[in-house]
Amino acid sequence: MFIQTESTPNPATLKFLPGQTVLEVGTADFPSSEAAKASPLASRIFAVNGVAGVFFGSDFVTVTKDAASAWDHIKPAILGAIMEHFQSGAPVIEGAAGAGSGGHAAHDGPDADIVRQIKELLDTRVRPAVAQDGGDITFHGFDRGVVYLHMQGACAGCPSSTLTLKMGIENLLRHYIPEVTEVRPVAA
Repeated sequence: MFIQTESTPNPATLKFLPGQTVLEVGTADFPSSEAAKASPLASRIFAVNGVAGVFFGSDFVTVTKDAASAWDHIKPAILGAIMEHFQSGAPVIEGAAGAGSGGHAAHDGPDADIVRQIKELLDTRVRPAVAQDGGDITFHGFDRGVVYLHMQGACAGCPSSTLTLKMGIENLLRHYIPEVTEVRPVAA
């Protein structure tokens, strides 16, 4: 098994490409080892000293390191953990959570049509581009013109994430949906 790696705009995050499907549907975010208990793969990766976060996409695993660790020291152990997992035949995520999630929060009410448009733009224009960088951005809420988005994987804590939100996503949404006045990030 050959696992490729790619850098991301976030220097604390690397994207690992195992050459096979990681999640059939959606994404999965593990911001801590505690959150990774349902995932044998994420648990193996968190066993590597210096790992601060794990994120799964359809065909990639994004790993975020802590500030004290160097990629040269922890990357080989992460590659080994990923390889061992896929060779073991164990599921990526156990139980009902095994398919991952679509990510978007539900929204009902008078703004339902606007929210549908926001989600459609995120799914067709934003999320595919962000996945290329090893992350995901999901809809969290809409209130009085403000869109709240949750950043995951390489996007969480990325130095360029504010620029991506304000100059990229906010401008895109405001262009297509006049009711949108601002985009703000939310914590998990």
